[in-house]
Amino acid sequence: MKSFTIYQDGDHRWVAFGQDPDKPEEIIDTNQFVVTSSDTGCLLDPGGAELFPDMVAALSREISVDTIQHLFLTHQDPDVSSAITLWDEVCADGMKIYISWMWKGFVKHFDNAARFVDVPDEGMDLNLGGGVTLRAMPAHYLHSPGNFSVYDPKAKILFTGDIGAALVPESEQGDIFVQNFDHHIQFMEPFHKRWMVSARARDAWVAMVRNLDVNILAPQHGLLFKGDDVQRFLDWFGNLEVGNGLSAYQQYT
Repeated sequence: MKSFTIYQDGDHRWVAFGQDPDKPEEIIDTNQFVVTSSDTGCLLDPGGAELFPDMVAALSREISVDTIQHLFLTHQDPDVSSAITLWDEVCADGMKIYISWMWKGFVKHFDNAARFVDVPDEGMDLNLGGGVTLRAMPAHYLHSPGNFSVYDPKAKILFTGDIGAALVPESEQGDIFVQNFDHHIQFMEPFHKRWMVSARARDAWVAMVRNLDVNILAPQHGLLFKGDDVQRFLDWFGNLEVGNGLSAYQQYT
């Protein structure tokens, strides 16, 4: 699994992990992120059980795994959460797992003994020390009804989970950032039309993000957006027709 340092200021780092050439062919490629500050680490959407060996090996090349004190799950999907019991075994004693209050009882099926923290609908702050605070912000119904984005005001990075996700073929991988936005649309448009179901939620999220200072928009699948491509994505997503799966009802109504 590859790693990419996308931000560093002293001990405040963001490292992205993904584009794993050794993953099983039928498993969707995912991006995992670690944020560090003052010898404290937070894993964002740490990945599924099938990718755990490669992910923990890649992470260990960047930081000591036992400095991970926080796992943040933006939503409940297995590619986000199914490895939590494995992470609980290797990370710091007392590590906390943050997830929407509405999903805790479901994700506990993976690890009932884990130390879960309920994230309220309006979000919350997570202090890493060293002046670094991560802000969980609502992203409900995009696509999960209990879903969050995570903003780092100091690094000016917004982790968006499945918002901005793209299924990028291996031949198009290499750099972690989008190089040609118009060309990249083909890899994210089908996903967003089907998985993002609420135009009202989309509009609220886009309006919220436009009020943030964002240099990098980092989704859980595919490539990251930086600079002007952040606004290009917001403009594109803000005008996209979503919820195309609803057309399946037409033959019955």
